[in-house]
Amino acid sequence: MTQKLLLVPFMVLSCFSVFSQFHEKGRTFDLINLERHQFKLNLLSPGFTYELGLFRNQSVSFDLGLGLATYEEGYAFGLTTNNRYRYYHNFQRRIDKGKNVSGNSGDYIAAAQAVFFSQLRISTNIEGPKDFNLGFYGLAYGVQRTFENGFNFNAELGAGYYRGDGVLNGYGPLVTFTFGWVATKRKSKDPKFDF
Repeated sequence: MTQKLLLVPFMVLSCFSVFSQFHEKGRTFDLINLERHQFKLNLLSPGFTYELGLFRNQSVSFDLGLGLATYEEGYAFGLTTNNRYRYYHNFQRRIDKGKNVSGNSGDYIAAAQAVFFSQLRISTNIEGPKDFNLGFYGLAYGVQRTFENGFNFNAELGAGYYRGDGVLNGYGPLVTFTFGWVATKRKSKDPKFDF
């Protein structure tokens, strides 16, 4: 009899443990509002963007296209890779107001990195060797919206450190604006919860 009485609390605790693990997985690692994969063709500055959803409200993105670096030493314009680790902070607020969150439509804070390649540079006024590369490391605040027809815009404003390979280093702003079309299927406007 005492063994049966001890078995009941053990079973109840086991159920709570299993439920809490399921609940944690659903709340933290399930991408309820964030797209798992999003591929975008950029129209204003020819290129593409790929964004991978990692965790709830967090993603990484890779962009290849034309970009402008401007800091204390001058400017460089040409082919650029932009890498971001994004944290979207307002999905729930947008849902509460009845706004769209599909296609990663939200505001985010990002750790930003960019590389400006010397091989495909179009113009520069930075003094130094002809084959210098330039890297950017900083923070950015961005706004991204994807519309029902698939068109997307992304605007970022940030600041950081420009590190030159063969040229002087310095601090400067980061301004990015892209307009394009999302080529991958997006989640519906109203998220569905799968249990």
